[in-house]
Amino acid sequence: MESLPFEPNVSEAHGADLRQCGLYRMLPPDAKKFLNAEENHHVLDYIHMLPLDEIGVPKFYPELSRDLKKIAKPNIIYPAGDGVSIHIYPDKEDVRNYYIPVEPTLFASVDELLIEVEEALVDIVDVLEITTEDMDSKKALLEEGLNDVCIIEDGRDVGEEGGLKKKIFDRIHGFASTTKNKKVHVTPDEFKKVKYYLFKDKIGMGPLQPLLMDPYIEDISCSGVGRIFVEHKIFSGLKTSITFGSIADLDSYVIRMSEKIGKPITYRDPIVDAALPDGSRINIVFGEDVSKRGSNFTIRKFSETPLSLLNIIDFQTLNYKMAAYLWMLLGAGMNCFVVGETASGKTTTLNAMTTCIQADAKVISIEDTPELQVPHKNWLREVTRGSGDGGSSDVTMFDLLKAALRQRPNEIIIGEIRGAEGNIAFQAMQTGHPAMATFHAASVEKLIQRLTGDPINVPKTYIDNLNLVVIQNAVNVPGKGMARRITSINEIIGYDPSSQAFSFIETFQWDASKDVFKFTGKNNSYLLENKIAPKRGLPKNKRRRIYKELDRREKVLRKVHDAGVLGFYELFAMMGRAEEEGLV
Repeated sequence: MESLPFEPNVSEAHGADLRQCGLYRMLPPDAKKFLNAEENHHVLDYIHMLPLDEIGVPKFYPELSRDLKKIAKPNIIYPAGDGVSIHIYPDKEDVRNYYIPVEPTLFASVDELLIEVEEALVDIVDVLEITTEDMDSKKALLEEGLNDVCIIEDGRDVGEEGGLKKKIFDRIHGFASTTKNKKVHVTPDEFKKVKYYLFKDKIGMGPLQPLLMDPYIEDISCSGVGRIFVEHKIFSGLKTSITFGSIADLDSYVIRMSEKIGKPITYRDPIVDAALPDGSRINIVFGEDVSKRGSNFTIRKFSETPLSLLNIIDFQTLNYKMAAYLWMLLGAGMNCFVVGETASGKTTTLNAMTTCIQADAKVISIEDTPELQVPHKNWLREVTRGSGDGGSSDVTMFDLLKAALRQRPNEIIIGEIRGAEGNIAFQAMQTGHPAMATFHAASVEKLIQRLTGDPINVPKTYIDNLNLVVIQNAVNVPGKGMARRITSINEIIGYDPSSQAFSFIETFQWDASKDVFKFTGKNNSYLLENKIAPKRGLPKNKRRRIYKELDRREKVLRKVHDAGVLGFYELFAMMGRAEEEGLV
């Protein structure tokens, strides 16, 4: 249900053409152009219902920039797609502002009409609830059904243009339609609203669908009965207008959502880790006995195209020199862990770093839930399987990692090391299989403590098989707010049994006071001088020439960036071409 932070001025939206009003005339041209689009007429209705005397007229942005972070109390509307816009509504009494999805159905009740349409579509709706067909097939099926049963009140039978293609039913679902004699008369506006609602509820994830559509959302969080919260890429933590009013409503939604993603949740098995149809990762905890405020869930949004190294350079997570350094070392088969706390951006950075692996490499990724996107053509994507009872049908990360060692990979990427699979990963490194992974720890020291303790139990003498440790954190940057930074890159040198001490070098360091990165390992890098330089054929007395190659790679990355190449796959192709042509 919607819980708006204001009382709508319903009398203001009186059904007339609001584009003739004074408020519309005072809007900037880009806002008028946006509101003139047929799918956005309801946004103008929404603006007229706002308490403009209190908050002022919202500003329109066709897309957001990170500069907007500086606005303390933003009052902004931007499009999320498919007729949905988002209003960031200021709250002067709270550190969290409001996040309001402005949907075509926000102030329009079409409940009775929906009952008629669903009755006419009963066969199709039932199938959509239980089928495991892909989203495109479902969408085509529902759209054809709507076109068949709805007659626009201007006299146009939508079905006359498209018709209910019987072959879709026969081919995809194998049943005969019973809808052909049932027709529902609707206005053009009602048809738009009914179509939006049905697509959202039957194809999408119901009330959460606008949040999943928004490319600026990173995390969606339900902590029990009450509001849904989101983490926004620009405006950080926000509270949404979407609420669950009772435990019964919340439990009902969670059960339905778990069934829709093919991982039904029960009181016996109340915890589910799964992937949504768009690839986003979801964790669900069900029932009051394990969650006292009612069921809860967290969704980590999935980007269809990952961020590239140049994208995260733009975000100032690292700089060109660091990217060139990673390119050189990972391309040479160095083992690397990206380490940090929860929500520090480890997986995003690990994914971006995969473009540094040799283009002709065979890569195997192993994950609990599929998040990684690897650009290599020879990529095996393996995911764990759980039966829910810990039985013999479970396939763990440990199992997949053991199997991967028999598949002759050039690189093994582990989504996250938590347990016994960490020991196998180090054995893989010991036998010459390069590996990358993410790991929860706050520092190199804490990383080593966890690796050498229960339940991972890596022998201390194996630790130097790990070459690189990238430490990343979410930090508060003065004047910029919360941001993600690689706070250090460290080279593991070895373990001294006599002193029982580990030695490592910090080659890059983030200066928090100036928000800049320092290359502290210049002319002092153990890996560049003792691992990479010999592979390049440099004699011992000339090994410091390797830093010139590092500078060349940095220049290549700058030129590629200046040429406007930012995309993940485009950057991977350019890096491969630069190596082929001997530019680096």
